[in-house]
Amino acid sequence: MALRKIFREFMNKRVLSPPLLTARHCSSAAAPNIPHSAKKGRLLTGATIGLVIAGGAYVSTVDEATFCSWLFSATKLVNPFFALLDPEVAHRLAVSAAARGWVPREKRPDPSNIGLEVWGRKFSNPIGLAAGFDKNAEAVDGLLALGFGFVEVGSVTPVPQEGNPKPRIFRLPREGAIINRCGFNSEGIVAVAKRLGAQHGKRKLDETSRNPSSSTDEVKHGGKAGPGILGVNLGKNKTSEDAAADYAQGVHTLSQYADYLVINVSSPNTPGLRMLQGRKQLKDLVKKVALALRLDGLIISNTTVSRPDPVSKNPVAVEVGGLSGKPLFNLSINILKEMYVLTRGKIPLIGCGGVSSGREAYQKIRAGATLVQLYTAFAYGGPALIPQIKAELAECLERDGFKSVIEAVGADCR
Repeated sequence: MALRKIFREFMNKRVLSPPLLTARHCSSAAAPNIPHSAKKGRLLTGATIGLVIAGGAYVSTVDEATFCSWLFSATKLVNPFFALLDPEVAHRLAVSAAARGWVPREKRPDPSNIGLEVWGRKFSNPIGLAAGFDKNAEAVDGLLALGFGFVEVGSVTPVPQEGNPKPRIFRLPREGAIINRCGFNSEGIVAVAKRLGAQHGKRKLDETSRNPSSSTDEVKHGGKAGPGILGVNLGKNKTSEDAAADYAQGVHTLSQYADYLVINVSSPNTPGLRMLQGRKQLKDLVKKVALALRLDGLIISNTTVSRPDPVSKNPVAVEVGGLSGKPLFNLSINILKEMYVLTRGKIPLIGCGGVSSGREAYQKIRAGATLVQLYTAFAYGGPALIPQIKAELAECLERDGFKSVIEAVGADCR
């Protein structure tokens, strides 16, 4: 009955009502002008979800693990229809679905050999969702429920800003890549703080009602976002002349809700931002923002403005913006290894760029990553990709004789 109710609500509201402000979408109160092809894709998506739910009514009679596996696999049927939609409309639908809980919930425990502890936090697995998907922290609970070990929201700017003009997202499906020039479109710190505060309060109330006598000293998996770890990625406003003040505002306002914070100085779509990557500039910035020169980790790497083969042969390659996805993998692996050697393995590194399988996540870990993030592969592969990556990673570790992720970190650099 619950499944049928969700499907009815989906078809009645068509997911787009009320209008949502989501990742990679500029702030606007008006509903989008959806072209005919988008409407067609939406109807096809609804029809597919109907078939999925109908099958689910039958499969739900079996054990929970089998049903959970079926739900994740069934999402593959929906993915082709999202490809018919404009990239930003498809993205908005995806965030909307996750925010409403219209996505599978992972009920199966993660393999024991992929759990780890970083920064005093227990991660059930090292696979995370990179910033940019849930830019305004609308779907934290739904995304963590998919089985990610951690989710990073943002980038969040102090003041709301629309970002760059559309179109600003371009698919390269044959290459498994995306070019974007969104430009830190954000609802701003106040809106995100209110949303995270409400989610945090509700979560604490639920925990108290379920475990009224639990000890506060008890070691638990997860962090401030409940079962998973929450990171908040901080950005500066395009017109701001004081980057340090922008980042400091983010730290002071959002640190109470986050397990970790990221100072984003790598976006190619904000003028002058990457100038902060210089040794002196970054040192001064960290001093002003964190009051002490201490970095707990680095994310390696973000998008690239280069166009490596085979992307260079695609007509879309002429579009300005950052390239993400499969073509980035080899470039990012090399940079990751260099950074691991430079830091002597003393700083946790988050490997990001081109990961689309458990084998590639394992390669990132062997190259020096303690944690791994993905985004573009998730945009193409959907929820079914997450359990697949975790299972493949566990198999790779076991095959090579590693009892844990930590044992494998930097194995190719020793």
